[in-house]
Amino acid sequence: MALDLYQRLGLKRGASEAEIKKAYRSLAKQLHPDRNKDNPKAAERFTQVTAAYDLLSDKDKRAQYDRGEIDEDGNPKMPFGAGFGGYSAGAGGPQAGAGGFENFNFGGAEAGDLSDLFEGLFGAATGGRQRSGGPFSGFRQRARPPGKGADVAYRLKIPFEDAVALKPQRITLADGKTIDLKLPQGLEDGTRIRLAGKGQEGPGGRGDAIVTIEIQPHRFFTRDGTNIRLTLPISLKEAVLGAKVKVPTAEGAVMLTVPKGTTSGKVLRLKGRGFVAKDGKRGDQLVTVDIDIPADDPELQGFAKSWNGGGNPRASLGV
Repeated sequence: MALDLYQRLGLKRGASEAEIKKAYRSLAKQLHPDRNKDNPKAAERFTQVTAAYDLLSDKDKRAQYDRGEIDEDGNPKMPFGAGFGGYSAGAGGPQAGAGGFENFNFGGAEAGDLSDLFEGLFGAATGGRQRSGGPFSGFRQRARPPGKGADVAYRLKIPFEDAVALKPQRITLADGKTIDLKLPQGLEDGTRIRLAGKGQEGPGGRGDAIVTIEIQPHRFFTRDGTNIRLTLPISLKEAVLGAKVKVPTAEGAVMLTVPKGTTSGKVLRLKGRGFVAKDGKRGDQLVTVDIDIPADDPELQGFAKSWNGGGNPRASLGV
């Protein structure tokens, strides 16, 4: 029997979102094709666990799956289940003890009249034509179309700067073909991009490739929604007298004006230097000033000893 989506991840039904995510990450590391180039079964298993995670990580689809409305491929299940709850379309008719139509009376109708009953209910679907071959011969289930091939999952790590600039990324697919992937507006860590027809081959055509984006952390930039935050060291002289200083951004250095009398913790804004939102608008870069005071500077120490200004910076604290 084929494993259900929870069993593929080694979980029980009712598992939390965190447990699902943890199980997938563990299995994905073990089964990733890059680590199992000589093991096609591992690659197949990788595809299965990724497909399970893609469906179970979607709250709506997971709820549908738990209710039995869709199958492991995300396709709707047949509305009547298998054989109308125990009715066998073979020569034996209804099976005793099957819990289906045994001893069920359609308003006193005999078995021979059931054809007329279902012809009335489903006449539009059958064209109203009489068919031979049993009491349900007037009803024909619509055959499911041949299924597409399995989707193939990829995880793509991209540099922080490329995510900000939405720089196209080159990716090599499982079949060896290379494509340039266009990054969408509103890109976030965990964004999934579907490439139609880039999955495995199947009777009904190829499945899709699903690329999950992983934005790599930066050594001094941090993301805050669509904004980017940066802590910028400046000298005491630049803070007291004001200055124009060079500031790094994700797309290159720019000049920033530091006002006279700037204090540590003050936030200066560089407009339009953040991430691109879904509506195309860009966030800002928020620069937090940090005044760097030398630990051992005799000249600065001599000045501080002779300086009587500054007042009490703790007055607002009541001390």
